[in-house]
Amino acid sequence: MSVPPRANTVVVVLALAGIVVSLMQTLVIPLIPQLPKLLSASAADSTWAITATLLAGAVSTPVVGRLGDMYGKRLMLLISLVLLVTGSVVAALSHTLAPMIVGRALQGLAAGVIPLGISIMRDELPSERLGAATALMSASLGVGGALGLPAAALLAEYTDWHVLFWVSAGLGALAAVLVLTLVPESAVRSGGRFDLVGAAGLSTGLFCLLLVISKGADWGWTSALTTGLFGASVVVLMLWGWWELRTREPLVDLRTTARRQVLFTNLASAVFGFAMFAMSLVLPQLLQMPEATGYGLGQSMLAMGLVMAPSGLVMMAMAPLSARISKARGPKVTLMIGAVVVAAGYGLSVAMMSAIWHLVLVSAVIGAGIGLAYGAMPGLIMAAVPVSETAAANSLNTLMRSIGTSTSSAVAGVVLAQMTITLGSATVPSENGLRLVMAIGAGAALVAFALAAFLPGLGRRPASATPARHAASAVTADAAP
Repeated sequence: MSVPPRANTVVVVLALAGIVVSLMQTLVIPLIPQLPKLLSASAADSTWAITATLLAGAVSTPVVGRLGDMYGKRLMLLISLVLLVTGSVVAALSHTLAPMIVGRALQGLAAGVIPLGISIMRDELPSERLGAATALMSASLGVGGALGLPAAALLAEYTDWHVLFWVSAGLGALAAVLVLTLVPESAVRSGGRFDLVGAAGLSTGLFCLLLVISKGADWGWTSALTTGLFGASVVVLMLWGWWELRTREPLVDLRTTARRQVLFTNLASAVFGFAMFAMSLVLPQLLQMPEATGYGLGQSMLAMGLVMAPSGLVMMAMAPLSARISKARGPKVTLMIGAVVVAAGYGLSVAMMSAIWHLVLVSAVIGAGIGLAYGAMPGLIMAAVPVSETAAANSLNTLMRSIGTSTSSAVAGVVLAQMTITLGSATVPSENGLRLVMAIGAGAALVAFALAAFLPGLGRRPASATPARHAASAVTADAAP
């Protein structure tokens, strides 16, 4: 069966929007060593340019998803892209730390674009097209990050660093115009009242938790500030859960979230986020360390970006394969296969870390597994939630990935800070430290496999694959008092 041209257009535009948003996550990586000098700030304070994006994205994603279900997914997607453009312009005009933090936080508020795009696809695409399209959209998170790294390194090396943010603003504006003109607004709405108390509680709890994960190493894991914020996050999130279970129209339907299929998919997402980021932390360091260490490859930032780029291309190539496996065997099987492939990729790194082609192969294998797994997750989520809660459910799944990547960064930071060697006057991570982080990534992938094994078996084509526009009457009936 041929795919309608309109469906192809929607997929391409939404995938482009997802890639543009994911680009901003790697945008500042080439600038990290220079940020203190560029922004006239200390090295510790300069890390807020990265932390602000993480915190803003985590706080906004579940809120934007719920608002999308209530008032329109395309509307919230457009607002997210406008925030991305605004943040990019603010960062492009900045010369000190404070405006840079503001700009990066505004960029982070666009993190909900990918789950919103997946939800629009569910509403608008024919069922036979949905699996491959959502797999591609889900993979765009890794694709944009991997492809953005060499592009950002090239711009940072040969142009003024502000150009990075002007390019980001231009791409965001292009994506917004294409969405506005080519993507329809879904008629599927959940309606109801926005849970302001729930949004404030979840935002506060996540902010405290992720702040501890991101800054705990700098502050000290046993410091009063770290333990105080962690305790506050636990208390706030417990109170938030109590409220969500008792309010009539919650921000997050915890009863739906507690269903085995949704719960274990979200847990697997967090673990995959952890596993994915372990590679992103180790391989760039290994590539750029001096050859004098005996294991570093002494490559430039641009060369490092080019080595990492194939993993993003492999993720994109895996999207249609992920959809075919899910259609034939079910998304549970696809998720389990993805976990095994990721574990195998990390296993290869134990013996293959001494040449550039080794790292290209390792990152490509890990990218293939992540592409398979990420492609299966939207199908698992959408098969278990009502059509009217699609955006909120996908946003929560994306949030779980973010928590996984943040935790991975913290764990790897602790390991690499403890296992070091001295090179001249500098201290750098040891080879065994780098290998240990990769081994932890392999273990995380195996944990994800075990979590996937607990998922209920699904048919070859989940009932949720039916586009919501074919079930509008059912949604209307569900929303009726």
